[in-house]
Amino acid sequence: MLCRLQSDEEDQKTLVLFRGQHSFLVLNKYPYCTGHLMAVTYRHVATLGEASSEELIEMIQLATDSERALQAVYKPDGFNVGFNIGRAAGAGVDGHIHLHIVPRWEGDTNFASVLGETRVLPEDLETTYSKLHSHFHPK
Repeated sequence: MLCRLQSDEEDQKTLVLFRGQHSFLVLNKYPYCTGHLMAVTYRHVATLGEASSEELIEMIQLATDSERALQAVYKPDGFNVGFNIGRAAGAGVDGHIHLHIVPRWEGDTNFASVLGETRVLPEDLETTYSKLHSHFHPK
């Protein structure tokens, strides 16, 4: 699934916000909340130990850039940033590491997906993409 995104050149259609040298940044197609992004390695590696230093450094840089962009656009109260490695740890895409960057607000309802298998999004993905794209591609 994530591997297909790296070669597709229709970034807006696939929701890819930025392409780096070792990894890319994409909107989560099934977000916990508005602005849920993922930094993904181009190489198909399952663990942090399999990833190169360059891949890991670029993923952290993309998370840093994401934090800035999300803060500018959505002004969240905080962030969850992390890896789910392996199915037992909650990885929705097992076998290809990716770093989640999830904006959080006081009183948000993104716990509902855990309790009620329901997600509440106040904004569609195309709108989120449009709002964030310019932060990764300044003119």
